[in-house]
Amino acid sequence: MLLGSVEGGGTKFVCAVGNEDYRVLHKTQFPTTDPQTTIKKTIEFFQQFPDLAALSIASFGPLELQKNNPHYGYITDTPKIKWRQTDLVGPIKKALNIPIYFTTDVNASAYGEYVTSQLYNEKIDSLVYYTIGTGVGGGAVLDGKILQGIGHPEMGHTFLKRHPDDLEFAGICPYHKDCLEGLVAGPTFEARLGIPGPQVPKDHHVWDIMAYYVAQAAIQQTMILRPDNIVFGGGVMSEEFLNKVRQQFEQLLNSYVHVPDLNKYLQMPRVKENGSATLGNFALAYRVNEE
Repeated sequence: MLLGSVEGGGTKFVCAVGNEDYRVLHKTQFPTTDPQTTIKKTIEFFQQFPDLAALSIASFGPLELQKNNPHYGYITDTPKIKWRQTDLVGPIKKALNIPIYFTTDVNASAYGEYVTSQLYNEKIDSLVYYTIGTGVGGGAVLDGKILQGIGHPEMGHTFLKRHPDDLEFAGICPYHKDCLEGLVAGPTFEARLGIPGPQVPKDHHVWDIMAYYVAQAAIQQTMILRPDNIVFGGGVMSEEFLNKVRQQFEQLLNSYVHVPDLNKYLQMPRVKENGSATLGNFALAYRVNEE
């Protein structure tokens, strides 16, 4: 059985075809330009595989995920102006005529991490996945199901207590200024320091400031969802930075509730090379095909 994956990112689209063992057989990527061009390239890639059984599309958002909404399958009020109110699922569904699962990029990553935990026989029923890169987003899986209500979570736009050494920084989010994304996304390095993130020394105090914010996000999820595991991916994350987050988390939590060993509770992705979303998409495509 052939299964398809679309990771629709703000800078690139990654399209892949795999099997029911979640192995990538064919893969391509291309820049995210205008909707018409990008969707056309997506369709053309999958049309090479007439035996494709199902597809999962995981995209940047916000998205309309309510199937009874006339705009189901749309990217809605995104900051990416050219993509506002874009029907993403409709044209692909019409061209390929196969079952399609539609969700956010971080939801697919969360599901990929959950599925991988099951393959590793870990005793995990729930997890939260954060990506911290150009933007910040998060998704959650509870009892094997992706968490969402009237819409998908927007974990990157929660509000935080400011670090005392960071009170002058306004934040970069155009909507909320100093939400989680506005304070820890990759572009905040240049906004604060005038240099890109990869050039910031690992011993710079800004890493401690950002760890303070990421730890707060982890505490929010710990107190609200009580997950078995919180995973951090994205270009800003590294094991060295995550160790700072663990230290801040332990101080801020102050032993209020029990959590597992922090080296396992707060961890980097199980799926290497940013493959969590692709694996999650394959699993979701398999699921929607079975339904």
